Amino acid sequence: MKKTFMSLAVAAVSCLFFTSCAVLNTQTGMGALYTSTTDPGAVTSNSVGSKVGVSGASNILGLVVTGDASINAAAKNGGIKKVSHVDVQKSTILGIYSTTKTFVYGD
Repeated sequence: MKKTFMSLAVAAVSCLFFTSCAVLNTQTGMGALYTSTTDPGAVTSNSVGSKVGVSGASNILGLVVTGDASINAAAKNGGIKKVSHVDVQKSTILGIYSTTKTFVYGD
């Protein structure tokens, strides 16, 4: 009985750990302890500009999510009228806290 209870407890803790609330989807996958990647967002035919705009959002336990990580917000923050390309940086720690930053390049 004790062995069965311990097995169930380990399974329950594993399920909680691997189905955390602040999970990110990245092109390279997610690390169990820490993830920090920069993925391509979008590309236009405009030439690479000299300006960079950044926007971001964060997630704590899936309970509190704040911010505006949109391309529009990043373009406004950088004073960009013609977007050349977009990169998205995502990071998470133990699936408990995650951030997303959008980098917009252009003129």
